[in-house]
Amino acid sequence: MRNIPLALLLFLLPLLASCAKKKQVYIVYFGEHKGDKALHEIEDHHHSYLQYVKESTEDAKSSLLYSYKHSINGFAAELTHREASRLERLKGVVSVFKSYPRKYKIHTTRSWEFVGLKDEEGDDGRYNYDANDQFHVGRKFLKKAKHGDGVIVGVIDSGVWPESKSFSDKGMGPIPKSWKGICQTGVAFNSSHCNRYYARGYERYYGPFNAAANKDFLSPRDADGHGSHTSSTAVGRRVNGVSAFNGIAMGTASGGASLAHLAVYKACWAIPNAEKINGNTCFDEDLLAAFDDAIADGVHVISISIGTSIPQPYLKDGIAIGALHAVKKDIVVAASAGNEGPGSETLSNPAPWVITVGASSLDRYFIGRLELGDGYRYESDSLTTLKMDKFAPLVYAADVVVPGISRKYASQCLPNSLSPELVRGKVVLCLRGHGSRIGKSLEVKRAGGVGMILGNSRVNDVIQPDPHFVPTVLVLSSAVNRILDYIYNNYEPVAFIKPARTVLYPYQTEDS
Repeated sequence: MRNIPLALLLFLLPLLASCAKKKQVYIVYFGEHKGDKALHEIEDHHHSYLQYVKESTEDAKSSLLYSYKHSINGFAAELTHREASRLERLKGVVSVFKSYPRKYKIHTTRSWEFVGLKDEEGDDGRYNYDANDQFHVGRKFLKKAKHGDGVIVGVIDSGVWPESKSFSDKGMGPIPKSWKGICQTGVAFNSSHCNRYYARGYERYYGPFNAAANKDFLSPRDADGHGSHTSSTAVGRRVNGVSAFNGIAMGTASGGASLAHLAVYKACWAIPNAEKINGNTCFDEDLLAAFDDAIADGVHVISISIGTSIPQPYLKDGIAIGALHAVKKDIVVAASAGNEGPGSETLSNPAPWVITVGASSLDRYFIGRLELGDGYRYESDSLTTLKMDKFAPLVYAADVVVPGISRKYASQCLPNSLSPELVRGKVVLCLRGHGSRIGKSLEVKRAGGVGMILGNSRVNDVIQPDPHFVPTVLVLSSAVNRILDYIYNNYEPVAFIKPARTVLYPYQTEDS
């Protein structure tokens, strides 16, 4: 063994001591309850383990975040690495694992129709499918299931926007007598909205909730929109005449079980001082608390569109543990596969007791078209329905920036980089790299541009459509060179961007 220099050892010792004393949230998991203890006895039992490693009773009590008392037997507490290691060796402890931010994140109108489930009436009440038609079979299934009437679906996510038409209770049956849940109030959320939230782990890591920094509500209300989206996909009521982004995908939105009751458990929160594009974060301890309460409340189904791209052992995976206890109580758990790789045939939430759902194909495609003055045409994914009236002059962003912009960033249409005198009335070719995709179209609009071509680089050559502020088309890196060649070899280069249109046909998703 190589000798460690004394000076280096003396330098490392304080660091090692500091790491040993640093407190972080750990989950201590014992398995399931035997059903022979009252709730206060369970918490006292959990405290006894903390008192074994803490210096005082007060320290043990203050370190506890959650005591899981209903189905899951365990607790979440602030521990040092040394304390966690000591607990892990005790009899009765199944696993001890650390919670950390960004371990989990949230995943994401014709979906049910695409898989063969269509509402009983159809759009006009005149459908006449034969017995082998997928919609005929789906209708029979929905009718037999009574559209979920009497079923309680618990959704663990970023909350809910209760005023949405998808969550109207008009014509709904009474709440099932088996329901034992509570109605938790909070910011912009009264008791009539009737849902729960869990933020102890989130606040222990990020500090006390700050509405300005968090851009969220300390209540079950959904600031992100993801929880409302997943909830309405599962149990949303039938809503006619809805669309996304200025008329794209116009039609009727309906959940799969439109008469089922919805119970929302908010366990995912906005990251403080971060843009919405960075997503939400969900902590193990908050997710486990949501599972434990959902099981006790009497839900029949749990839907969770949350996952991790980092493989986790089952005994250190909060979702896998929570789902296992739910399934043991005859609750169906459906979770998202993630659809983000890292490669084909890979997924999140692989636990065999979970119904893991991913999209291998989609039923439609939104296409926009670019036309250049020399007849060149390029079609690509687009969510922009804004229209151009006619061909407009085409320029490259690097040639129309204000003085002082570094050549390195000149092509990327960053905020306040474009010259209004040189951009007004023109289509601008911007390149990806620094800055957000939508932010680039906002800069083109600010400078008076009438359209944007957003070009990929070779290192990030994937089309990712967004709704933009000006007519926009996205192109691969190979097309960028073709467009630049046209700009620099024509005296008056022009371009025309056609708005997105919907094309219905199945195609394979990425990483499926």
